[in-house]
Amino acid sequence: MSYDLKLRVWRGDSSGGELDDYVVDAEEGEVILDVLHRLQATQAGDLAIRWNCKAGKCGSCSAEINGRPRLMCMTRLSDFEPDETITITPMRTFPVIRDLVTDVSFNYEKAREVPAFAPAEPDADGKRRMMQEDVERGQEFRKCIECFLCQDVCHVVRDHEENKPAYAGPRFFLRYAELDMHPLDTNDRRNLAQEAAGLGMCNITKCCTEVCPEGIKITDNAIIPMKERVVDRKYDPVVWLGNKIFRRGQGPERDEV
Repeated sequence: MSYDLKLRVWRGDSSGGELDDYVVDAEEGEVILDVLHRLQATQAGDLAIRWNCKAGKCGSCSAEINGRPRLMCMTRLSDFEPDETITITPMRTFPVIRDLVTDVSFNYEKAREVPAFAPAEPDADGKRRMMQEDVERGQEFRKCIECFLCQDVCHVVRDHEENKPAYAGPRFFLRYAELDMHPLDTNDRRNLAQEAAGLGMCNITKCCTEVCPEGIKITDNAIIPMKERVVDRKYDPVVWLGNKIFRRGQGPERDEV
């Protein structure tokens, strides 16, 4: 069954823009990305959209739909009333390039600041072993598709541009936690997460978890445990003494807080 869908799409670039209204043919079972492609084909051939897989796995088509950060390829029209006007805008936290395409290079800059995985020497037989429980915990963290919706919704940078130099954001707190919890990694990333990545600025509102299309429990399984690790190292005298005696590694990124 087809019907007329009312769309309000942000059009513009870094110098400014506005919301334009359109009416587009829509089919039952379609997603937002489908109707935007039809809009491109029939009315707005110069509409800029970033997309790739259309299967919710590449993280490319992030935008804000009726004010909520979502993947356009995974947002079904059936989520809305047929006579409802659907408003689509670019991610607010990142600079606009054109229309719905934003400059997400901030995230790649933060990724480069995370020290790489540094495994210990293998066992005598040349193998490395870890508990299955640790394998499964890491698997959840690796489900991230880097759509950066969690980064977009995080109010620490969404509402405070000046925080970006000192704040990595939930996607990278996830990465710090993944590596710090890895039993074979020799780096201790707690000081770096606190001092360089701004972990202490996160007030665990769980908004990042709510928008994650992969269902990763970013707050409960990564951010809160990482905060606990930082606090243990900084304030627990037994842990502090143990770290002084049995340091996991050497180098400036592992200095005590």
